Amino acid sequence: MKLAILSPVAWRTPPRHYGPWEQVAYNIAEGAVANGIDVTLFATGDSFCSGKTLSVCPQGYEENKQVDPKVAECMHISFLMEQAEKYDLIHNNFDFLPLTYSRLINTPMITTIHGFSSPRIVPVYKRYNDIVKYVSISNADRNSQLEYIGTIYNGIDKKDFTFESEAEDYLLFFGRIHHDKGAYEAIQIAIKAKKQLLIAGIIQDKEYFKEKVEPYIDGEQIIYAGEAGPEKRNRLLRNACVLLHPINFAEPFGLSVAEAMFCGTPTIAFNKGSMPELIEDSVTGFLTANINEAADRIADVPNIQRRDCRRRAELLFSLEKMADEYHQVYKKILSK
Repeated sequence: MKLAILSPVAWRTPPRHYGPWEQVAYNIAEGAVANGIDVTLFATGDSFCSGKTLSVCPQGYEENKQVDPKVAECMHISFLMEQAEKYDLIHNNFDFLPLTYSRLINTPMITTIHGFSSPRIVPVYKRYNDIVKYVSISNADRNSQLEYIGTIYNGIDKKDFTFESEAEDYLLFFGRIHHDKGAYEAIQIAIKAKKQLLIAGIIQDKEYFKEKVEPYIDGEQIIYAGEAGPEKRNRLLRNACVLLHPINFAEPFGLSVAEAMFCGTPTIAFNKGSMPELIEDSVTGFLTANINEAADRIADVPNIQRRDCRRRAELLFSLEKMADEYHQVYKKILSK
């Protein structure tokens, strides 16, 4: 089987720090190679994987602001589609734009829907229901107007995350600094619980950071640790006593929650989106409704067995499990 994997071109694949879609595309590529598939990853020129890589964009447009995002996306998608006949299957991890090529090529396409930025993009997916096979990354993120071939949870390479049985005493917020992810709420939880909070992630919304986060940063109780690449991410996640994930939107998956679990670290999250699928309440963390409830739950964190968090991560969110499930879907598509 010759498989083309289309990754986004906002960041390098795999990303240096932030880039969840790029990270999952990389993990899919690595899993497919391990399963004996001939993989070509279409990504930025500085990307890499165990298979082959091809590119027309030297760098991600978020890492080189001289690059126009729409131009990069147009060139990147067409670069693959113009040579689609070389592949048995295209695995699209690039949102809805590549779907518009699906009736113009003979190669079948599978699309992992990593989330809906707006209900306004749904008509594009709906238009190609009959020809493109859709995979959801959680049952919570399915749209009733679309037809799916399956739900496959994002898989994570456990070698990147070290299990730690004895955590330190800080809380961790790990994610982009934006209202959706709840950095402000995490701060309020820490203040109410009288605990130290480390905040790590890119500042995606500068005004939000300035108004809602920066005023509370004192370098003692509330610490901004900056962006985090793989090594720093592993260290922060494994040493935290709990990850705070007080999201303000219906999150499709939540990679940091699964990554924390691989380290043995439980999560206290707002009960929205896919969180009930990731977190087993009172076993690998707590599903809460608001800031006060989340703060109260911190006292119960010592009751969580960190080994249970690791076991659940290995059972549901491993790279191997994801790769095997995609392999079965690939064979199902090609058999038709």
